[in-house]
This record gives sequence, C-alpha cells and structure tokens, in this order.
Amino acid sequence: MNTQTEQVIEVLRSRFQGKDLLVGAAVAERVTSYWNPGPTIGAAIVFPRSTDDVSYILKTCHDHDQAVVVQGGKTGVVQGAEATASDIIISFERMKGVEDIDVTGCTASVQAGAVLEAVQTQIAAQGLLFPLDLGARGSCTIGGNVATNAGGINVIRYGMMRNLVLGLEAVLADGTVLSSMNYMLKNNAGYDLKQLFIGSEGTLGIVTRVVIRLFPAPLTSQSALVAMTDFTAVTDFLRQSSQALGGDLSAYEVMWGDYYRAVTGPDLHRAPLARDHAFYVVLKMEGSDPAGDPARFEGLLADALERGVIADAVVPQSEREELDIWTVREQFEPLFVHAPVFLYDVSLPIKDMAAYVTEVEQRIAAQWPDGMCFALGHIGDGNLHFFVAPKDDTATHAQADGIIYGALVPYGGSVSAEHGIGHEKKGWLSASRTADEIAVMQLLKRTLDPKGILNPGVVL
Repeated sequence: MNTQTEQVIEVLRSRFQGKDLLVGAAVAERVTSYWNPGPTIGAAIVFPRSTDDVSYILKTCHDHDQAVVVQGGKTGVVQGAEATASDIIISFERMKGVEDIDVTGCTASVQAGAVLEAVQTQIAAQGLLFPLDLGARGSCTIGGNVATNAGGINVIRYGMMRNLVLGLEAVLADGTVLSSMNYMLKNNAGYDLKQLFIGSEGTLGIVTRVVIRLFPAPLTSQSALVAMTDFTAVTDFLRQSSQALGGDLSAYEVMWGDYYRAVTGPDLHRAPLARDHAFYVVLKMEGSDPAGDPARFEGLLADALERGVIADAVVPQSEREELDIWTVREQFEPLFVHAPVFLYDVSLPIKDMAAYVTEVEQRIAAQWPDGMCFALGHIGDGNLHFFVAPKDDTATHAQADGIIYGALVPYGGSVSAEHGIGHEKKGWLSASRTADEIAVMQLLKRTLDPKGILNPGVVL
C-alpha cells in the first residue's frame, strides 16, 4: 500500500468506524463474487450509509488522486467491479432501503444497495410490479442494475433498466451530489442528465438513490415450455405470440437443444419435455382478464400445435412445475462441469441469429474439436448468451473472444446486450461503436472525472 492510499484511509477513519471500514486482512477475507470466488483484492472497503457518506469518500479520494471501485451485489460478469491492491472499494451493503412507495403515482424511491428481489417483494406487497427480472435477482442490486442498464427476461414488454428509471441521485468524482430524483413520467426541462449514469458502469459518477417506475400487478399469469424443430419455427411462433397476446407477452426465452440437454437429465434439472428437440422456448403471458386470458393463451398453443409450428408443449399446473421450467432456463451451473467455461452476451437482429450461431459453432469445432457451445437468450429483444466450453486446458478467453465477436462483426451486432463492457470487453468496444462515438465517451469521462479515479480502466 502506498503512502497516498494510507493517508486516504486515515482520513476515512475519522468518519467510518468499526465494520464500516475494513483494511488489510479483513478485506481479503471477503469473497469477491459468484464468478470470482477468490479473496477480495483492495486497499480498503468502506461502507457508506448515506449519499453524504459517499460524497465525503469521493471528495477525500479526489483530493488525494485516489482510485475507487464501486461494488454492489458483485454479480457482474465482465470484471467491472474488480479492484487492485491500491484501490479503495466502496460497498453499498449498508444502503439497501426502499425509502418510499407511491401507490398512486406508481413510483418508488430506492437506495442503490437494495437487492432486486427484496425490492420486487416489497413492491408486490403494495399490489404493484417492478418488472425488471433476471436470474441474479437474489443478489444483484438496483445500483448495479442502473450502472449496467440491466435487461433480463421482461425486456420485450417493459424495456431495459433505462426505461424503468424516472430519476436518480449520483455523486460525481469530486464529491458533488447531483440530485435528480424526478418522480414524473414527463419532464422535458433541459438535458436528461440521469441518462449519463445509466449504463456507464460507475465511470462517470456513483449512483446512490433511484426513482423507479412501477406498474399495476398483473391479475393473470400463464406460461409454457414449447419445443420446435427449427429456428424458423422459433421466429414464426414469436410473431404469432406477439399478435395473439399483444402487450401481454412478457417473456420469450429460447434455448438451443444442446443447452437444454446439458442442464437436464439424471442428477441434473428435471426435463419437462423430451430432450431430443432442436429448440425450446419458455413464454410467459401476464394479463388483466381472469375470465379470458387462460383461454386466449391455450388457444395460441393449440393453434401453433395444429399448424405444426411447435412440436410439443407443456403448461405448468402448479407453482412447482412453473419453477421447474424456469430453473432449466436460469440455473446453468451444470454447464460448469466442463470448466473452463466462457460466458458471452451479445445482440444482433433476430433474422441473423440462426446463421450467426451456426457460424460460431463451426468455428468453435474447428478451433477445439471436443469443444461445446451452449446458446440461449432473450430472443424477443435480440439478445443471445453463449457458454463456450473448449474442453481444452490450453484454451484462452481471448481465443474464444475472437470467435464470438469476430463472427458477430459482419452482422452489425453488439458485443454487449445487457452485461456491460467492464474490463473484459473494452478491447472489443470498437467492434460495436465508431471512433467518433468512443471519442465522445472519452470526452464525457474527462469532463466528469478529470483525474480518472472512478472505476479506472472500466469501459474505456
């Protein structure tokens, strides 16, 4: 630890006592994350309890040219919250409250460290819905969702996190508090500054509080797992579902057959349908007509079966059966028996997905003859995830990057659909953004964080 960092820690001690400031061995004792289970690296971890605390920390660090790294639920998968031994880590574990729920206006004010699932539960108790939902719901935080512009399974109906944030409060690198806690759906007074911080991965300012948009809780919920023989049927059924269900279609999740077979079977997840199909789709409808919605949903499935668009289907008859379906989609731990496994998150036009996945599979087979590629995604919004298992101890992440992203470039896709850039993908940012766009990003970074202390090296 250098003298500068030691001075910063001594200043922080004047405000943060006991377990609100960890130094040395106490830092290393904390697990980094699900994806990186090793010890935490950092000079110190400080746990603010308020926006004023965050402002004090950043002003102190700014005055001493001290780098800081922000951590929330530590569920990120692009190395966006990894610190060095000389960094000060700011953890939002103490700032996890739901401050206010406006049932009439359908808004809530939430601290950045609030866990998504806890927020969903408190909102649901008021008869409302916060629709952001993803597999890490039990660990990820609202601040992290904002920082990465999280997506998840309901994007086709409700949009990304950017669509669900009405206002926020952020602390700039020098400790300035920028409070834009807007509760209104319409506010066209000048620049919408909150958008600077949504998706910026903590590089332009640190979000401390958020005003989120809520919706009336749906009165009905119908779901199904369906099997298809080819990708044309997948897209045909998406179009048919969108027409039949309209705005009530909330999720349309696709799994390639290899993924489904890899996570189901003896000693793995229960397979709700036979394991020999080429594609599987989990779709969900949430509506407001208890009398008519079940018949509308069943009619959609019956018509698709009769026309041969889908080969088979199962409709859960209990919460347990529905959970079994979503477990297959969301719990992918069985894949890690093939370690190392590299995770990817890309987006591209739906019409190009089949050709792209086939090309990726062919390139992986050529590079690693025993390798495997497991594909799935939120196809309704053009988002694909890959798990690449080379089955070769000499394989590197960079080699897999070249395959996944190299094949993506001709389709004009994005190297990040919802996970962000972090440290991991910044070398490929130019594959999805022009030189002029990156230059403007760099200008924003220099303007808001001239000393480069906020999550240094992330994104840019």
